[in-house]
Amino acid sequence: MEQRFKGKTVIVTGSSSGIGVGIARRFAAEGADVVLAARRRDRLDALAAELGAYAVTTDVTREEDVRAMVRAAVDRFGRLDVLVSNAGAGLLKEFAETTIDDWRAAMATNVESCFFGAQAALPHLRNSHGNIVHIASASGLGGDRRMTAYNAAKGAVVNFTRGLAFDLGQDDVRVNTVAPALTLPDDAAPQYQGLIDKFNQRRAVKRYATPADVAAAVAFLASADARMITGAILPVDGGITAASGQPPLF
Repeated sequence: MEQRFKGKTVIVTGSSSGIGVGIARRFAAEGADVVLAARRRDRLDALAAELGAYAVTTDVTREEDVRAMVRAAVDRFGRLDVLVSNAGAGLLKEFAETTIDDWRAAMATNVESCFFGAQAALPHLRNSHGNIVHIASASGLGGDRRMTAYNAAKGAVVNFTRGLAFDLGQDDVRVNTVAPALTLPDDAAPQYQGLIDKFNQRRAVKRYATPADVAAAVAFLASADARMITGAILPVDGGITAASGQPPLF
């Protein structure tokens, strides 16, 4: 695989499972010094051993944790080139049953984590002319039933990306977002077939994305191949967001 990130340091939050693991593996395969960040230390240590990466236990809803994560990365490798703010959490709940605590938790995990990460990373990204990639969701590009708080949170990430791209562009720091829809491991089809069938009613491409599919989009946006791309929202959803007038999923 092409070594586009040889000698570069990449932080991936939420890298103890799912999409985050796929992203970490992609950057490691392309030669990066990868910093894994999540709350589950046991999972981080296992992945760090697999990839030869560096693990930092981090709660991305805590500003002091995020700042410590960035300091640890720079202390270890001497620089920071890419921040992938992947950590997030879904919420499937009727709006009438959604509490203010549910709302605040959705905003803290999905939105405030991106804010904390960007502020902590910015001085180092200025030095390296690096970039930020946020992971939002197709849910942030449209509405759906029983997902009001999550839709609002991921929509905030989308517009945070657009605004931040203008604020940081003067420093040659790019900011982009990848917006996946249903993303499952390669072997997940039997367990999730009903859900896959629902999504396929709305997809142009009749298959679900894997973490490797999302990781490929992230690596492209983080690379010099995308040096003139900033403020972009790249759906990795098989065409769901290209459709209109579709029935709700849930």
